[in-house]
Amino acid sequence: MTESELVNLWIRTRWHIIVSQVAPTFLLTALVGFLALGLATADPSVRVAAAGVLLASGVLGALVQINAANEALAVIADLRAIGGMSAVTRRILSAAPWVNVVRFVTPAVFVVVYVALLIALFVG
Repeated sequence: MTESELVNLWIRTRWHIIVSQVAPTFLLTALVGFLALGLATADPSVRVAAAGVLLASGVLGALVQINAANEALAVIADLRAIGGMSAVTRRILSAAPWVNVVRFVTPAVFVVVYVALLIALFVG
């Protein structure tokens, strides 16, 4: 692939990472709002359903993020192999360590927030 094709692939991969964060973020925010409106006192089946929807969305979102991050790292590896890099390519290469935030930190944050919301839903 050419440098231009790889840069375009990077742009698409970065977009996938961004979009994959929308649904879980929205659902986490919505659940916090519903907790404020009394979801914690709703029937247990409603609380379990809310937790299940959030978990399914979070797992799918995390899988997409991890996969997109892995693809981004592959694009970075291919860009490194190209000689005579443009400034754009050098900037993309400098972002390589931050791709690991998407792979590891973002899913970890989701787990922590999810556990806190489960505690609010069922314990507290």
